[in-house]
Amino acid sequence: MVLSPLLILSISGYSQDSSGRRISLEEAIDLSIKNSKPLRASQARIQQASANTLIAKQKQLPDLSLSGSYLRVTQPNIVQAHPPANPGTPITVNQAAYGLANLSIPVYSGLKTQYGIRSSEFLEKAATLDADQDKEAVILNTIDAFSNLYKAKANLRVIQQNLAQSRSRDTDFANLEKNGLLARNDKLKALLQTANIELNLADVENNLKVTMVNMNIMLGLPEATVLVPDSTSLVDPGSIKSIQEYEQLALQNRKDMQAIGYRKQASEVGIKTAKADYYPSLSVTGGYVALDVPDFITITNAFTFGVGLSYNVSSLWKTNAHVSEAKAKLAEVQANEEELYDNIRSQINQAYEGLLTAQKKIEVSQIAIENGRENYKIVKNKYDNSLLTVTDLLDANALMLQSEISLELAKADAIVAYNVLLERAGVLATTRNIK
Repeated sequence: MVLSPLLILSISGYSQDSSGRRISLEEAIDLSIKNSKPLRASQARIQQASANTLIAKQKQLPDLSLSGSYLRVTQPNIVQAHPPANPGTPITVNQAAYGLANLSIPVYSGLKTQYGIRSSEFLEKAATLDADQDKEAVILNTIDAFSNLYKAKANLRVIQQNLAQSRSRDTDFANLEKNGLLARNDKLKALLQTANIELNLADVENNLKVTMVNMNIMLGLPEATVLVPDSTSLVDPGSIKSIQEYEQLALQNRKDMQAIGYRKQASEVGIKTAKADYYPSLSVTGGYVALDVPDFITITNAFTFGVGLSYNVSSLWKTNAHVSEAKAKLAEVQANEEELYDNIRSQINQAYEGLLTAQKKIEVSQIAIENGRENYKIVKNKYDNSLLTVTDLLDANALMLQSEISLELAKADAIVAYNVLLERAGVLATTRNIK
């Protein structure tokens, strides 16, 4: 199946619009990515996840602690195990100083450290994929905004042309009435239609200004920048695949689907981490002690080394709750994964039908504009031969205008609909060669 070719802007007045900054869709996407606040937040979350992974890895490193104190001491009662050489000399102790250095190297703690590293690495990958998913959303939002700007410009152009025609007709009708060839009522009807077009023009101009301000904010440009969207950026997407192919692409390429897969693996590791509390902790320790109590004792070069084993007996009845909590988290992630799978299928179907509808609107609008122009020629000819009233002529002109606007909107909507389908399939950035 192939989309009907999208008509490039054919009215020279638009293509020759040199006032303002001309911008292509590709440039708009690039600027929006560079200036996106949500993407900056996504990068911050990646950095946070990377830091958590580093913290988990650092738990494998030795712990080294240093401490020392200088103390003033009151007159203590000192009893020596062996009598001194001169028992008549009293021992006076009024100060003491000591220093300690202790090194502990973890050897085994139920593989809790290793599980923590693996879990952190899975969550870091998930955060990176979340950022990629956010980028796809930014790209699609930019395409939609670019399309809205294009449609606002197209609306403005068509209405301005119609207004010029209507005013020219008003001048002709005024001359005809002056020469007694047209009823005053017919001239007033024409003037009323011109007024309605002017009111419509005011609304369209306001919409264009708001759309342009929003676009400038998104791109990080000054609000007063006048943007001229390059219509050649809106290219025919070409052939589209079957809906089953897009569903398969989504399952393979959707970053949120991949991210939740990593979160599920992290939750599975979380269960093992909780169970690690059932096991004792083993570490190798070493240290150095120095002590100086003037006139009493001095200790130097006192090195210590050994093996430390610890076990929290309360883990026998407390760990079960942590394991149950970890299993519940895994069940939640699994349920979220199944829900996301259903949502993806629904989104693909909705986007696919939206694209087919946009294609149909183009086909209908193209026929309508041809019919509208032909109808206006026939009505104009009959009016010139006094076979129809001025009301019939004005109605025919209004129908022709509406068909022109409908075609412009349908062309832009088809572009957006196609890119929505690509985004739902997780291949929008890849298709547009955006890294």
